[in-house]
Amino acid sequence: MNRKTQIALFVLTFFLLPFAGAQQKARVKVEQADRQIYDEAFSKEIELLIGNVILRQEGTRFFCDSAYLNTKKRNFEAFGNVHIAVNDTVDVYGDRMHYEGDTRVAELFGNVRLVEKSTTLTTDHLIYNRVTKTAFYDHGGTIVNGDNTLTSKRGYYHTESKIFYFRKDVVLTNPDSETYSDTLIYNTNNETAYFKGPTVIRGKESIIYCEAGWYDTERDISKLNKRPVISSSEQTITADSIFYDNAASSGKAFSHVEILDTLHQVVINGKYGEMWDEQGISYITDSVVAITYEGTDSLYIHADTMWMYFDKKRNAKRLLAYYTVRFYREQMQGKCDSLVYTMQDSTIRFYTDPVLWSAENQLTADSITLFVSGNRVDSLLMYNTAFIVSTDSTDTFNQIRGKNMTGYFRNNDLVKIRVDGNAQTVYYIREDDGYLIGINLAEASSMDIRLVNSEVNAISYKTKAMEKMYPEKDFPPEMRTLKGFSWQEDLRPQNKYDIFLELRPEAATGESGADDGQQLVND
Repeated sequence: MNRKTQIALFVLTFFLLPFAGAQQKARVKVEQADRQIYDEAFSKEIELLIGNVILRQEGTRFFCDSAYLNTKKRNFEAFGNVHIAVNDTVDVYGDRMHYEGDTRVAELFGNVRLVEKSTTLTTDHLIYNRVTKTAFYDHGGTIVNGDNTLTSKRGYYHTESKIFYFRKDVVLTNPDSETYSDTLIYNTNNETAYFKGPTVIRGKESIIYCEAGWYDTERDISKLNKRPVISSSEQTITADSIFYDNAASSGKAFSHVEILDTLHQVVINGKYGEMWDEQGISYITDSVVAITYEGTDSLYIHADTMWMYFDKKRNAKRLLAYYTVRFYREQMQGKCDSLVYTMQDSTIRFYTDPVLWSAENQLTADSITLFVSGNRVDSLLMYNTAFIVSTDSTDTFNQIRGKNMTGYFRNNDLVKIRVDGNAQTVYYIREDDGYLIGINLAEASSMDIRLVNSEVNAISYKTKAMEKMYPEKDFPPEMRTLKGFSWQEDLRPQNKYDIFLELRPEAATGESGADDGQQLVND
């Protein structure tokens, strides 16, 4: 089947059959021609029209330099400066045209243009159906509408609804972005593009991928569906659907939201999020979990809501987690009401009733700052009512209390503690076989404590200390715990899944609603 036959079948299927028999056989009339020649020897049905030719069928006029008119079959061939004045707003131009008067279908060739107000379609081959008011091209076409330029291999345009349909290698360009798609629908009335297949939108600072959605080029807003992805140099945002206002540099993400920061190796997952690029702010909420994935000892953090702050280059600066924060990594766990992670200096600050667990030690204070280097805990600061507790037996505890404390780590293990201000200790001294030698109570303005295998090995005092060793039988019961003692081992996350247990009371029965976050942890 040759190309001409294929085109004819397409026209018959999509443009003619629905209207077969519905049209009156209106005559094609000659309104003007400089010369009108009829040569019976050449053809009994065809007359030659030359110079400033104007033909008319019903309310449509056809202009050309010359034409062959078949009055019996109501068709004609037009040559040179071909122009169809479809109506007051639509005009079609070309170098050559074949017109079928019975079907009202025009086929134009060479330098074809369809012009409608601010929209211009250019191609080398166009089929225009006056009945359906539809134009079709299949040899590549370009549409210019305001600041938007669209190109594709195939497409058709409904001049009445002002809607273009594009297929194969579709490209939409404007001053703000370039869009590449397999199938795209463009409405010239509202200047909105609708995506119906794999689509890539390249902006000045980001790349968007989606498989369905729309883009309002006039208002510069878009709605992306079917798991869209927005990628910048260091960050990727994914969700079930995303609404984005490019003019305001803000957006909203819905369901299964994920933010991936490759620079700092952090992934955040939740059910809803919003972003404000100009201000460098985004947040994600509902079953939120963040994971730092450098090395083998990943850090898992869960909270009700997390905020991310970025610099002008979209590099993450700070992560803020609010309400019921819990985190887990193999060598350290914790909980607090709110948390601040600063990327530049790799510090994590815990606020409002923070608790950290490191091996056998529980650390509490009014606030705690953790310093991380190379994904390893380097040191920590504990401010106001700092307290370190570890179990001696099932009902006795070693305790260190002071105003402020500084802890030092080696290979993520706590090895040294410096206590500044009102330092107090309760320490059970035992032989290697576990035999209790006595219970040591000490007070000083400051002291240094060294640990081996997470257990106290030595205590040194910077100032004069009050120290006393008690035999177990003489140890006063009221001195067993220091002021402010609180043992919270039952709240300690035992694995990466436990960070969700405090989300809702029913979580303790295995009915937690944090499915999305748990799925990310599973992955």
